[in-house]
Amino acid sequence: MSETSGLIKESVLEQLKQVEDPELHYNIVDLGLIYGVKIDQGMVVIDMTFTSPMCPVGPYIVSKVEEVVKKLPGVTGVTINIVWEPLWSPDCMSEEAKVALGI
Repeated sequence: MSETSGLIKESVLEQLKQVEDPELHYNIVDLGLIYGVKIDQGMVVIDMTFTSPMCPVGPYIVSKVEEVVKKLPGVTGVTINIVWEPLWSPDCMSEEAKVALGI
């Protein structure tokens, strides 16, 4: 991973915590929906999933992900790949999210 203007994976993940799943009311990073972030010369590629393949708010979440990442200094573009392997499960969630959601 190369860095551009201080753009690093951790800053992208922190920015993504602003995106909340509107059904679960919790951020997508702690829900475990982000599977990978790669940065190359300002281009950010995000591998992510949804809690189910039929997620009705999927398009909304994708648009919010693109919107918040583009606000980071040094970002020249965003590509979002929706992946289904491995399938998401509550085991993907952070301990904090599990406690907050009673899981």
